[in-house]
Amino acid sequence: MANPIVTFKTSKGDISIEVFEDNVPITAANFLEYVKLGFYDGTIFHRVIPGFVIQGGGFAPGMEQKKTRAPIVNEASKAPPNARGTLSMARTSVPDSATSQFFINLVDNKSLDYRGPGAGAGYCVFGRVTEGLDVVDAIAQVKTGRRPPHADVPVEDVVLISAKVV
Repeated sequence: MANPIVTFKTSKGDISIEVFEDNVPITAANFLEYVKLGFYDGTIFHRVIPGFVIQGGGFAPGMEQKKTRAPIVNEASKAPPNARGTLSMARTSVPDSATSQFFINLVDNKSLDYRGPGAGAGYCVFGRVTEGLDVVDAIAQVKTGRRPPHADVPVEDVVLISAKVV
């Protein structure tokens, strides 16, 4: 059975994502549930670090943090590598703390891969960009600044207008 495809309509263009339901079922189901609930609609890419990642999925315009569901278990040990164009779950320093936030890898980020339990728990890759990597790269080029306590915040909001399973 084919993996689900999600389309992000953003203020910079469309991005299509294959969601790895086969590799990381808990993480995939969590992301797809947020998509189906419309949670991501109207959120912003709140962290942009050229040569590293673009991150979204947790803030409305004005850096207003959205309320999330409970955190999920980290499946990074079963996930593919954090390669350019893959999507991973963002989390705190606690391995099993991912909720709604995700990032798209702009380069191969081997340092984010699973290396073992504890500090090496890694970041779980749950999908990959199949179309729209040029849009991802365009987002990576926006001017950023500080919105204390946050750094690397786009000066002009980059909005994830809608996320839909196609």
